[in-house]
Amino acid sequence: MNGMHDLGGMHGFGPVDPEPNEPVFHHEWERRAFALNLATGFLGRWNIDMGRYAREHMPPAAYLATTYYEHWLYGLERLLVETGLVAATELETMRRLGPGPVKALGPADVPKALRNRRAARMEDHLAAPRFKAGDRVRTKNLHPTGHTRLPRYARDKVGVIDRDHGVFIFADAHAATGEKVPQHCYAVRFEGRELWGPDAGPRDAVFVDCFEPYLEPA
Repeated sequence: MNGMHDLGGMHGFGPVDPEPNEPVFHHEWERRAFALNLATGFLGRWNIDMGRYAREHMPPAAYLATTYYEHWLYGLERLLVETGLVAATELETMRRLGPGPVKALGPADVPKALRNRRAARMEDHLAAPRFKAGDRVRTKNLHPTGHTRLPRYARDKVGVIDRDHGVFIFADAHAATGEKVPQHCYAVRFEGRELWGPDAGPRDAVFVDCFEPYLEPA
């Protein structure tokens, strides 16, 4: 969807200022928010792309005024309510209204559960590739209301297929229905001036991983 989360290529936000020796978590609550996301994800009520889509619903003003793990917490609260694991009134009052039929993941089970997570990659024979390395392609000018991995700055742009990564779960469909639709994912090379105009450096280039449904022959 076109939301404030899609900041790539937007102007006026100032330079990126990396924090030297940045820790994984700045505060203890961030560690807990991350752990809650992992623990509830193992319940199987949603998938990783649904989780991303839930965070994308955060109102723009709130998104810009909050931190990374606050975005995760917002998405988790939304999913908990949507799937019926928690009632909205329970979040407001922080009081459980009734027993929940949820089997918690014990600490001893966490390493095994993490190792058993299924990756997004699928068998290559499930989908035939439409493009190959060296093909010129144009990204479609898509503006979906659902989840998409095609950033706005790279839409309706011409690039060249650099490589075929193989077949993966199509994130757009996975977020909408949970269906694991196999689609090829390509690394597409875009010249800087194709994306940013004549003022971009003549040697600049950006590689964007694009699912096949985003592309058409140029």
